[in-house]
Amino acid sequence: MAMTGTPTRRRPRRSLPRALRFVPSWLFWIAIAFFVVNLLGLVGTVVVSSFGTEWFDSWLPQGWTTHYYATAWGSFQLADALIVTVEVAFVVVAVGLVLGTPAAYVLARKQFPGKKLLMLGFLLPIMVPPITYGIPLATLLYKLHFGGTLTGVIIANTVPAVPFVILVLTPFVEQIDPKIESAARMCSANTWQIFRRILAPLMTPGLLAAALLVLIQTVALFELTFLVSGPGSQTLIVDLYYAVFASGIRPEQAISAMAVIYMLTTLIVLIIALRYVSPTQIVAQAKGNEEETDA
Repeated sequence: MAMTGTPTRRRPRRSLPRALRFVPSWLFWIAIAFFVVNLLGLVGTVVVSSFGTEWFDSWLPQGWTTHYYATAWGSFQLADALIVTVEVAFVVVAVGLVLGTPAAYVLARKQFPGKKLLMLGFLLPIMVPPITYGIPLATLLYKLHFGGTLTGVIIANTVPAVPFVILVLTPFVEQIDPKIESAARMCSANTWQIFRRILAPLMTPGLLAAALLVLIQTVALFELTFLVSGPGSQTLIVDLYYAVFASGIRPEQAISAMAVIYMLTTLIVLIIALRYVSPTQIVAQAKGNEEETDA
């Protein structure tokens, strides 16, 4: 019996760009291997140095010890830096989502003169180096007496965080059919009910992806935090900079131990975030929403 029904459309297979078609596959894997080896070599050198006693002209240190981790933890006040880093990261994520979500909705739904120019203005903080606008921003924050405070660090980190949220959420909002919102308004639903019961569940993958990007970016952001932070508001990456370049003599192994602690902190934050936010699930759910909208 012949099966009837509408045939399913097959998506065209994506081909490589013309410039890459003539590149042998082995050359591609050599480049990947070269990158991995260099990365492992850099990270491994720092890790080995943090556990070594003396390391001059040999392949490995003369001895091994964990003493420098205790030295780094006590001398550089890493506990305070970790607390500040976590506080700044989670507050910036919350503020970025609160400010960026309505802006992304307006940019996705509304058409008005100067929209492209406004979108460009939102994206400038992530398109240009942070130092180009960091110095004027720090000057303004110090004039407003926010410089050197935790509030100033949060404000400075929020500036590039909001564009990240807008950039991620705008495509997710565009995939949601406006007819769903119109139907909800016809059923006497107000704006908050529409957002809480309709938009928020459909935008959950985008919200989680934006939160993940902002979280990692805030932990690693150095320039803006360095310009506006003070003795009690320095994040871990700023403390690492001062440990390397500030005046005084510090053991190289202690600085390496501090770098390892910073790498582990970033890795733990990423693992915890990926425990609840899976990129493959985000992409799959986004494609599912797009297919449902097309249907």
